[in-house]
Amino acid sequence: LGSADDWQVEWKWDGIRAQFLSTSGGSGMLWSRGEEAIEDCFPEILACLPHLPEELCLDGEILSWGHQGLRSFSRLQKRLGRKNPGPSLVKKEGVRFQVYDLLRIKGEDLRELPMEDRRERLERLFEKIPDYLPIGLSPLVKEKSWGKLEERRKESRKRGVEGFMLKRKDSRYESGRVKGGWYKWKIDPYFAEMVLVSAQLGHGKRANLYSDYSLAVWDESGELVTVAKAYSGLTNEEIKEVDRFVRKNVRGKYGPVRGVRPELVFEIAFEGARASGRHKSGVALRFPRIHRWRRDKKPEDADSLATIRAFAGIRADLEMDRGKVDEDGNLLLF
Repeated sequence: LGSADDWQVEWKWDGIRAQFLSTSGGSGMLWSRGEEAIEDCFPEILACLPHLPEELCLDGEILSWGHQGLRSFSRLQKRLGRKNPGPSLVKKEGVRFQVYDLLRIKGEDLRELPMEDRRERLERLFEKIPDYLPIGLSPLVKEKSWGKLEERRKESRKRGVEGFMLKRKDSRYESGRVKGGWYKWKIDPYFAEMVLVSAQLGHGKRANLYSDYSLAVWDESGELVTVAKAYSGLTNEEIKEVDRFVRKNVRGKYGPVRGVRPELVFEIAFEGARASGRHKSGVALRFPRIHRWRRDKKPEDADSLATIRAFAGIRADLEMDRGKVDEDGNLLLF
C-alpha cells in the first residue's frame, strides 16, 4: 500500500449507502445503492435541499442518529420501507446523511478529479451548511503511519463503526465495487463455538441439501438456546456430510425445519451482537457465518450465552422489548 500519507482514511459507517441529488429546478432525490428512490422514507434529509447548491450529487451513508450521535443499524431498519413517516417516527428514529464524497456541483462533473481534490471541494461546501441539519461531513482519520492507524482502528467498536475505508488520494471515482484504489480495513470478527440444533433445506444448487443451520449456546439453566443462523462457510463436501448427519439424527419436525441431536460443534464468526426482544436468547448476532467445523469439540465445550452477552455488554437482567433501549438510546452496546 505504500506510505500511509498516500491514503485518505475514513471511518467505515454502518448504515445505508446513498446518493443525494439536486436538480437545476430545485427538486431533490435520494437514491440507494440498489438504485431505488428512497427520499420518501427520509423526508428530513430531503428538507436540507434549500441549503444546498443546485445540480449537486453527494455520496454518503444514511445513519441512525440521536441526540447523542450515532446509533445502531437496527434502529435504522425501523425507517426502511416506511414511506412518508409521521413526525413521531421521524423524531424517535432520527437519521443523518453522513457525506464522504462530492461527485457533482453546479453541473460540474467531478468524478475524474483526484480524491483529495474532491475532498477539498466537499469541505468548502460544508463550511456553508448549517450544522443543525441532519446532514454532515464524514470526518477523516489523520495519522502519519500504519501503526498509528492500527491503534485508531481499535476504537471502531466503541464508536459503533466497522473499521476504516482507505482511499488513495489520487484515485478517481468509479461506480460499483472498486478494487485497487479503495479498500475496506474492517475490524476483526468475534468468534464463538456453537452447537447445531436444527437445519433446513437451502436454495438454488443446495435446494436438496440441509445447508441452512440454526446454532445455539448454553444458557444459565443448562439449556441450549439459539443465537444464530448461518448459511455459509463450509465446503461442499462438509455440507454433504452435515446433510447426512441431519437426515440420520432428526429429533423433531417443525414445518421445513428439522431439529437434530445436538452433537456437531462449529466456530462461528460474527461482527457484533445486540439485545433483541424478538429472540428467546435475548441476543441477535450481526453477519454470523461458519468459520470452521470443530470436530475436536463436544457439545458441552460450546460457549455460553453469558459469553455472547459479554461481547455486546448486554446485562442478563436487561429488560428488552421492541421499543426498549438503553439509557443512551442504543441497543448495540459496544
